[in-house]
Amino acid sequence: MVSRVEHPAAGYRKIFESVEELTEPIPAKITGVVPSWLGGSLLRMGPGLFEVGDEPFHHMFDGLALVHKFDLKNGQVTYYRKFIRSDSYVRAMTENRVVITEFGTAAYPDPCKNIFSRFFTYFRGAEVTDNCLVNIYPIGEDFYAVTETNYITKVDPDSLETLKKVDLCKYLSVNGLTAHPHTDTDGTIYNIGNCFGKNMSLAYNIVKIPPAHKDPIEKSQVVVQLPSSERLKPSYIHSFGMTDNYFVFVEQPVKINLLKFLTLWNIRGATYMDCFESNDSMGTLFHLTTKDPAGYLSSHKFRTSAFNLFHHINAYEDEGYVIVDLCTWKGHDFVYNYLYLANLKGEWEEVKRAALRAPQPEVRRYVLPLDIHREDQGKNLVSLSYTTATAVLHSDGTIWLEPEVLFSGPRQAFEFPQINYSQYRGKKYSFAYGLGLTHFIPDRIVKLNVQTKETWVWQEEECYPSEPLFVPTPGATEEDDGVLLSVVVKPGAERPSFLLILDAMKLTELARADVNTIIPVTLHGTYKP
Repeated sequence: MVSRVEHPAAGYRKIFESVEELTEPIPAKITGVVPSWLGGSLLRMGPGLFEVGDEPFHHMFDGLALVHKFDLKNGQVTYYRKFIRSDSYVRAMTENRVVITEFGTAAYPDPCKNIFSRFFTYFRGAEVTDNCLVNIYPIGEDFYAVTETNYITKVDPDSLETLKKVDLCKYLSVNGLTAHPHTDTDGTIYNIGNCFGKNMSLAYNIVKIPPAHKDPIEKSQVVVQLPSSERLKPSYIHSFGMTDNYFVFVEQPVKINLLKFLTLWNIRGATYMDCFESNDSMGTLFHLTTKDPAGYLSSHKFRTSAFNLFHHINAYEDEGYVIVDLCTWKGHDFVYNYLYLANLKGEWEEVKRAALRAPQPEVRRYVLPLDIHREDQGKNLVSLSYTTATAVLHSDGTIWLEPEVLFSGPRQAFEFPQINYSQYRGKKYSFAYGLGLTHFIPDRIVKLNVQTKETWVWQEEECYPSEPLFVPTPGATEEDDGVLLSVVVKPGAERPSFLLILDAMKLTELARADVNTIIPVTLHGTYKP
């Protein structure tokens, strides 16, 4: 899997440049053959505007949200995109400046106001952003663009029109939810977010949105609460795990300092990034809760060395264990510190130097024993034949976990993971698909056999792909019988972007649909059949 491709021309800069939305869908030029059964829409979210007027956004997660759509029908493909009409977008366009503070970019008061108005604006507190650029997914029959705050945005999946802004705080006791929910077989959606617990302490709530209801969000509820290891410093959460019977929450050492958040948020120039800090002594904690009935397993205290975590790959149960596969970054240094646009848009040698200071990525498997007996103290509790992961019971009742490494390469990340979700979420599985990053630059698509550690790679010179989404072949009996869909940018080509369709079994190209426009970086998305 290790990439030998260098990028001295720095073409990757193009995926971090602003674009305009389209007035109508544009046709794609097809090379190869699109599978006849593949009919639907690929919806993707990401930043599309990296500056407003003469004010630049600074972080990869700051740019104003752009929703993309590739429509596939009868072997033909069209492409369309529109900006989400969030308050962040509308007010920025109206005032021609950054009005609402984003992840790594601070908003400043209007310079046209008099000094007294500006003074009170400084100390009024920043508004929470509704810039939903991270993901888009269905809730019931509707589609919502999301970020990680309490705001989500209802979007028409056909016209891409912005329909409604929804404040989750009206329905749930959460400060926000992740952009990576889980969907159960009956259509129930689960998610997690931090909240205020008893005595103003922080906790984590797992929430449930029921299926098949006219307004499912209004019927959402908290199903279980987990404690925070630090009273006023919740861990950053980007995703979580779900098996048939358990939820898995990994409490990482990257923390949100609540006091800093409440004080800095009222001072000119502060951003979300200013409120993060790393706990270099806590390591990483794993929490388990039962699913139905929901209950926190307080007696199961799992601990391991420090790592950053953004994406779970999969979790499943086997012979009395919960197996958890993760895309990790070693250590407690926050990876997002290295995703400022100044780093990502530098010359290639500068990009490499910056990445060398960042945590090392690694795909890991952890095994959590469910059946624990005190007489097993000091022993490895894992007896599964197919993994080298261990779990050792200590005298204080904690269980120290050591992982099996499924993939590790120097500055080579396997990230934005996908699986055959509809058939293998929460099940024992073999294949994961991911975006390969070289020094944080996306330059390949990777298939990983999590049982044998074999890898397959799609890569093309000066091409920058996105997260590969797996779509199963109708009636398929094999886990990897399907296609992968990825949006690829090839700067300098006559048609500089294309939808890539790969055979998921062999990772060979079936077709590509070229469009005559640059498509900026996309983060996550969904396929709508």
